[in-house]
Amino acid sequence: MAKTSITYRRIWNVAYPIILGSVAQNLINFTDTAFLGRVGKVALGAGALGGIFYLAVMMLGLGFGTGAQIIIARRYGEKDFKKIGSVVDHSAIFLFLLAIVTFTLLQYGSDALLKHTVKSEAVLEETMLYLNIRSFGVFFAFMNMTFRAFYVGLAKTKVITYTTFVMAAVNIVLDYAFIFGNWGIPVMGIEGAALASVIAEAFALAFFIVYTIITVRFSDYDLFRFVTFSFNRLGRILRVAVPVMMQSFISLSVWFVFFLFIEKLGEMSLAVSNIIRSVFVVLMMPIWGFATATNTLVSYLRGKNKDDEVMSLVGKIAVLCFFGVLAIVTLGVLFPRLIMEVYTNDPALVQMGVPILYVVSVGALFLSIGFILFNGVSGTGKTNISLMIEVGVLTIYLVYVYQLVYRFHADVSVTWTAEWIYGSLLAVLSFIYLRIGNWRKSRI
Repeated sequence: MAKTSITYRRIWNVAYPIILGSVAQNLINFTDTAFLGRVGKVALGAGALGGIFYLAVMMLGLGFGTGAQIIIARRYGEKDFKKIGSVVDHSAIFLFLLAIVTFTLLQYGSDALLKHTVKSEAVLEETMLYLNIRSFGVFFAFMNMTFRAFYVGLAKTKVITYTTFVMAAVNIVLDYAFIFGNWGIPVMGIEGAALASVIAEAFALAFFIVYTIITVRFSDYDLFRFVTFSFNRLGRILRVAVPVMMQSFISLSVWFVFFLFIEKLGEMSLAVSNIIRSVFVVLMMPIWGFATATNTLVSYLRGKNKDDEVMSLVGKIAVLCFFGVLAIVTLGVLFPRLIMEVYTNDPALVQMGVPILYVVSVGALFLSIGFILFNGVSGTGKTNISLMIEVGVLTIYLVYVYQLVYRFHADVSVTWTAEWIYGSLLAVLSFIYLRIGNWRKSRI
């Protein structure tokens, strides 16, 4: 194994704008959760289910964008710049068509699914109110993913920070106005949270478009020409992207099922788990940033025919990620009640949430290693293998949670130990494949 030429500074320069973008995205999650927590437990629980259901469907678009990003990074490493524009153009067309399908599913399919799975009628009604409005955001969000794939593939990630902070700022202001009915606007409750998010995504897309027009010479990449559509080119993107799409969709779908299991434990358990979900997202911020950097930089190395440096690179990123998560986890362990009180003024929810915070803190440390190794597999181009790993691990995860809830009737804090299982298995299986798998033969 050769020592990688990519320095810790280079890794950090790719990862930190995405981490900052995650901070801004978490401001949205935090604001929605904190505001809905003041509306009531039903709105808080419905916000959790509706938000995760929406994200699960959105993972199809994000997965395709990740596949396109891997290919863009490979072409960038090969210095074949002119082919990058074609990847972006075909991605934009496909994602727009996918947005139409996704919108239809959210508008007309979510009710049929949720009414058979959600126990509380009150939570179901509020969840559907949320999704009926939130579904309009998919058109803006999927186009944002096209731009994100382009910039992350080139390792020019600062724009991700800018757009996400724009989205966060708009969402926070509109949450305050719409949810509680401030500034002469009628009280909208959970529908206000959904509408604020849709408008925020539209603002983010507008920023991406303006930024790209100002800073990018389209001729350098043959960008946004839309001259000839090629099913063959789209097929090459899909070969890499479809496993990532399915992997992302299945992953968030399983997390949605996890919350359905939690809902069976009662509205209090669901409400506190929504708070923990928001905290967990904070713990995941450095993980997502470094995981994205892993995808891009591994694919870049492969484009430069430096396969022997891949394991060294992944090891460096894992070290940075682990200590980044450890710093955040330490704060949570030292001040658990203070963190819970930021989200809710209900003493029972605070008391219930403290032990779960300890559990998810340990889980985040497992995931800090597991996600990096896992995205190392994806970055090699063997996304079909990463899909197999994900499906295997998630199957065990679901069986574990089901047994805890239905057989052992475990409390909510014990149920969250499923994140330990997920992170550790992801790390072990991904490491084994990177060491002995045939990824060096893959071409995209």
